Amino acid sequence: MAIPVKLEVFEGPLDLLLHLIDKNKVDIYDIPIVEITQQYMDYIKQMETEDMNVMSEFLVMAATLIDIKCRMLLPKEVNEDGEEEDPRAELVQKLLEYKMFKYMSYELRDRLVDAEKNFYRSQQLPEEVAAYRQPVDYKELIGDMNLARLNDIFKAMLKRQVDKIDPIRSSYGNIEKDEVDMDERSLYVEAYARSHRRFSFRGLLERQNGKMQIIVTFLVILELMKMGKIIISQENIFDDILIESNMYECAKEV
Repeated sequence: MAIPVKLEVFEGPLDLLLHLIDKNKVDIYDIPIVEITQQYMDYIKQMETEDMNVMSEFLVMAATLIDIKCRMLLPKEVNEDGEEEDPRAELVQKLLEYKMFKYMSYELRDRLVDAEKNFYRSQQLPEEVAAYRQPVDYKELIGDMNLARLNDIFKAMLKRQVDKIDPIRSSYGNIEKDEVDMDERSLYVEAYARSHRRFSFRGLLERQNGKMQIIVTFLVILELMKMGKIIISQENIFDDILIESNMYECAKEV
């Protein structure tokens, strides 16, 4: 009957390598790669995990160890400075960094445990001490300030507010919107054209009340001209524009 063996749980492949190095009491700068690789592979074979992400990390490190083991059997490579390169150097650097961070995490954990043992008493002061407020020295607060200087500052602030006001726009009154019925203006102009065979464009505009009525009347004239209901003529430049109506019915003015 096989005896069940409970394996230790490691945080990752580097954690497992550090455990094997400490267990074998070997120098981290001179790792016996053959022995460590064999022990590492033995542990991989005994692992029971369904998490492929975790398993893949250990398998990648296993492949790295095998690669280092193969490179150790080959003639050593020489760098640009003529020094022999150790295939284990990169792995040693990673192990040292991991070991440093691991021990730092232990230190932080211990500090957290120690901090939980500290208790602080709430502040307890006599009422007269808690109610004490340092007196204000008004002379020191005012300094060389006097009523004349305060008046100058006040006038300067008022002037700034006045300067912010636009002298032109501030004189404008409220802008009110002229309500003009486009259909009503169209009926008015058409009726005017029916009752006048020939009339002045200027005279028609002078009959309007307000800028908006003039604009709408002008648009109606353009529309009637487009529809062929009126004809526009002008003898000379800057002369009055004359409108001849094709809708003339009688001589009675509107």
